[in-house]
Amino acid sequence: MAAHDIVVIGASAGGVEAISAVVASLPADLPAAVFVVLHVSRGRSVLPEILTRVGPLPAVHPDDGTAIQHGRIYVARPDHHLTIERGRVRMLHGPTENGSRPAVDPLFRSAARTYGSRVVGVVLTGALDDGTAGLAAVKEAGGITIVQDPAEAFASSMPRSAAAFVPIDYTLKVAEIGARLTALARSGADRLATEEAASLSAPELAPERLGPHVVAMEPDAGRPPLALSEGDRPGKVSVFTCPECHGTLWEAEERGLVRYRCRVGHIYSPESMLAAQTDSVDRALWIALRSLEERAALTHRLAARARTRNNLWVAKTFDERALAADGHAATVRDLLVNRMSHHEAGEPVPDLVENAQAAEMPKADTKKSE
Repeated sequence: MAAHDIVVIGASAGGVEAISAVVASLPADLPAAVFVVLHVSRGRSVLPEILTRVGPLPAVHPDDGTAIQHGRIYVARPDHHLTIERGRVRMLHGPTENGSRPAVDPLFRSAARTYGSRVVGVVLTGALDDGTAGLAAVKEAGGITIVQDPAEAFASSMPRSAAAFVPIDYTLKVAEIGARLTALARSGADRLATEEAASLSAPELAPERLGPHVVAMEPDAGRPPLALSEGDRPGKVSVFTCPECHGTLWEAEERGLVRYRCRVGHIYSPESMLAAQTDSVDRALWIALRSLEERAALTHRLAARARTRNNLWVAKTFDERALAADGHAATVRDLLVNRMSHHEAGEPVPDLVENAQAAEMPKADTKKSE
């Protein structure tokens, strides 16, 4: 039986409860190391304390270079990618992937590259599709793939996306995953202990053993992607720009999985790209709203000052500009409120262009008397 002593778990929305349920059912003598990525970009994370409390295995935020040991849980630090290489943990402040840091894909790819068929990849609840490309790398390297049953997931997008693009070995309810991980880890534990070549410090697999999902987008797939060198061409140049740094994006596709990467190393799936562009539109709308309301406030003040000086024709001009700015600001605010209400209800966000065409911009009342 194959040894499966490297367990990588990724989750996003609803992930604390799901990860806790998995960890709670793991035994104290688990002959495997567990690595966890939950999307937490900023601030302090108490996930290691939670996981240590709910289960028998100690969980920590590892330092960069921490040695890997069986019977330990290594949790990604906020705003750092967690990756694996040759018997140690790496914590890197690399470019975001799929709009997140930490992201699931870098952990899964690095595990596949370093430990190949010994890896078990688990995708739990979460929005969008982080983890799909990483789970494909695990499968291509000969590892085991598991997804949480989307029907019970708090957010089904991540496990559903992984199941759509990757051959899945087990689709399980979260209460069943811990027992399956234990069985997989113990199935080859005796063989693992007797084979020197299977130690935790084993060298990384040769790139040709890994398949295109692991190596297509970066020079060293065991780490988060760094800046492109002059000769790097990870796919074809697309017509899109990076939502984060606004650089040119390269597009690569393999087996239906599309990824976009910019020169400095930001990587997006199509879904995460669309979400990032939506965020960019929202930010632009809020900036536009602020500018319009400031313009309205300023022109109202200038109109009042003109009236105190009895410059009625000047006051009228400023009143018209103020009314126009008020109307435009109201339209933009309605757009934003409408988008937020749809988002909170879990409904599709209305198209901005259709909204803008449907909403007539109010015109200033030029007939207002002095």
